[in-house]
Amino acid sequence: MSTVDRRQREFAHREDRFLDCAQALIQRDGLLNLQMSKIADECEYAIGTLYKHFASKEDLLVALSTRNCLGRVELFERAARWPGPTRERILAIALADLIVLHEQPEHFRLAQFVWTDVVWGAASEDSRRRALEACEPLARLVDGIAAQARRDGDLPYDFALPDERLTIGPWILCLGMHTLAQQQGLLDPSGIGDPYRLLFKHLHYLLNGYGWRPLFDPGDDAALDRMTERLCRDVFDAPCPYPVRP
Repeated sequence: MSTVDRRQREFAHREDRFLDCAQALIQRDGLLNLQMSKIADECEYAIGTLYKHFASKEDLLVALSTRNCLGRVELFERAARWPGPTRERILAIALADLIVLHEQPEHFRLAQFVWTDVVWGAASEDSRRRALEACEPLARLVDGIAAQARRDGDLPYDFALPDERLTIGPWILCLGMHTLAQQQGLLDPSGIGDPYRLLFKHLHYLLNGYGWRPLFDPGDDAALDRMTERLCRDVFDAPCPYPVRP
């Protein structure tokens, strides 16, 4: 291995260490309390070394969100390539994000913060470009499921919306519920129950409205939980990310 290759590998390893530390500090102290000096101290590097990797705190946050997004791609690919009905693959995509949320509780809060003007606008052009490139495969995988559904006859071929517009509906539902669920006190579980069970009810109602077969009765809570548990097991080999009813 050449000296240049070794230095590049060391640089990449150090950058991952900084991002791992930032992730841990966010989970421990909260997103708004993250400081570049704390990251450098925790990693036992001079703060100047940290700034060689990230020109600003905004660049570091965008880079962390980008890395987390890349981790979602593998789960989305598993859902998209699973040899089950296309409708269930769309639901598995939504489950993939709940698995991410279970493993990284701050994931969506960070993503929402990164897309605000105060962070996104202050980040470098390269950081923003890499973030957008990381998101592109996610949309392509979901649109591919919709296209397959038309070819298989699961979705009416003459449905008025093209695939990339049709899949915005499920995406908006998922993003909206993540946003609401992240705000403490905004949703009352005593009134709506578990917010993510409610999310899957709404997804089924939406897919029924599309005419996406096989149709499903979202009012059957037991059947809803059985499907969710089965998809978690068969697609991801993971437990259901929300508590199912006995």
